[in-house]
Amino acid sequence: MSDRQANPDRQPNRRDILLTGGSVLAISAVASGIATSAKAQAAGAKPNILVIFGDDVGYWNLSAYNRGMMGYRTPNIDRIASEGAIFTDHYAQQSCTAGRAAFITGQSCFRTGLLKVGLPGAKEGLSEKDPTLAELLKPQGYVTGQFGKNHLGDRNEHLPTVHGFDEFFGNLYHLNAEDEPEHPDYPKNPEFKAKFGPRGVMKCKASATDDPTEDPRFGRVGKQEIEDTGPLTKKRMETVDEEFLGSALNFIDRSNADGKPFFCWFNSTRTHIYTFLKQASKGKTGLGIYADAMVEMDGMVGQLLGKLDDLGIADNTIVLWTTDNGAEVFSWPDGGTTPFKGEKNTNWEGGYRVPCMMRWPGVIKPGTEINHITSHEDFVPTLVAAAGEPDVTAKLLSGYEAAGKSFKVHLDGYNQRDVLAGEGEGKRHEYFYWTDDGNLAGLRYERWKMVFLEQREEGLAVWENPLIPLRFPKLFDIKGDPFERAQTDAGEYDRWRVEHAFALVPAQAYVAKHLQTYVEFPPRQRPGSFALDQVLAKLQEGGRN
Repeated sequence: MSDRQANPDRQPNRRDILLTGGSVLAISAVASGIATSAKAQAAGAKPNILVIFGDDVGYWNLSAYNRGMMGYRTPNIDRIASEGAIFTDHYAQQSCTAGRAAFITGQSCFRTGLLKVGLPGAKEGLSEKDPTLAELLKPQGYVTGQFGKNHLGDRNEHLPTVHGFDEFFGNLYHLNAEDEPEHPDYPKNPEFKAKFGPRGVMKCKASATDDPTEDPRFGRVGKQEIEDTGPLTKKRMETVDEEFLGSALNFIDRSNADGKPFFCWFNSTRTHIYTFLKQASKGKTGLGIYADAMVEMDGMVGQLLGKLDDLGIADNTIVLWTTDNGAEVFSWPDGGTTPFKGEKNTNWEGGYRVPCMMRWPGVIKPGTEINHITSHEDFVPTLVAAAGEPDVTAKLLSGYEAAGKSFKVHLDGYNQRDVLAGEGEGKRHEYFYWTDDGNLAGLRYERWKMVFLEQREEGLAVWENPLIPLRFPKLFDIKGDPFERAQTDAGEYDRWRVEHAFALVPAQAYVAKHLQTYVEFPPRQRPGSFALDQVLAKLQEGGRN
């Protein structure tokens, strides 16, 4: 909400006149745009959808959560919360690929098989059989664009423009995979880079023409146009988000001019390791590289929100800000901060629980707090319903046509409009903690959390060492002990745990009910693996098939 919207009695000052071109005609144009937006909303126009993702951003790295404790502010991101809702119990996934897959498909990442961090050349990626939010919005007349980090597979069949997006401009991996070819020890043999190196920053468009061209590494081109704009070098990392932002803003402009509702997914590379800042951003906060990166990203969010204001479409645009997974703490000071136990790629809350804010004019009241359990999977049914199809979950179970394809899948998300609007309770009572190896590490049901597999290591060792199976699951009251400290800090925890063993019995039923859904809708693929024994097992199984 702009100052003018917040205070309609305020008269335009000199700054207002300058910002609108210094003319009465410009002011009239803006007023006309706002009036047009109001009329469109009143007429039931489909809402635009702007989704903004950070990367590895910690729960405590936004001032809406830390209240300024970390010494810098993120006013533009905070604005989404103050004009909409802030979530306290929102879950993503334990790593980049899993979190993004959960959001865009609405399915459990165990169901899609997208659990392991995607690496250059990996065969795993988004399946054509799994509908994306973009594809499910197509029957409602939406134009769709994705900008920034994708991380859902690097083969041509995995690119966003064959999964419902009209256009895509972005990178395909985490930053520390992108800059590997610049390392002095990286093999100098061109054949190595051609076979194992990362693709560059991709610019793609969906096409009605099926291109049969077959790339020996990345496969068939298909119904899209693909351009590799060059590698994402350390130098380009300083400003690549500005490239993505420019394309996103241009997409919003064009979509609005065409009078079509849009879905824009902007994925910042901030703040994944390793951070390379442009000179203008360095030292801006005086608090280190992570704070500087957060302030830089916040400015880009401000430009996106400002675009909606300038076009007069803010009142008819749903805005969501969140991130892909819990904070990567071990890389501090170039890493995130979370008050929760653990970090990315563990079984603890710090690996899964993330900041999330949503503005939905006319539905979410400003200043709303959502204390119910919600997850990334919930946004597909929620946003598709907002666009005009409230029964998409049921229809997908029996077969549903969208974007020229037929889909039959089990959505694991819930339409959360009621709790967002303050008109009822949240529909999600449970959350399943899947590891990147495809194992169920825990269950949260309402206030109770059961841990079946425990990561006992810290730092980089969480990526190196397996989670430990527990014969007697650990139990936490996640409302009374949200930071999971009782097991180490409370003298009475062991007695409390034994006395509350009754909570474990219904947990078996909840898990069994969830696992039963995989009988008809089994996992699409096995997750990737960094472990050699698992890779060999896959190869042996493949040889038998």
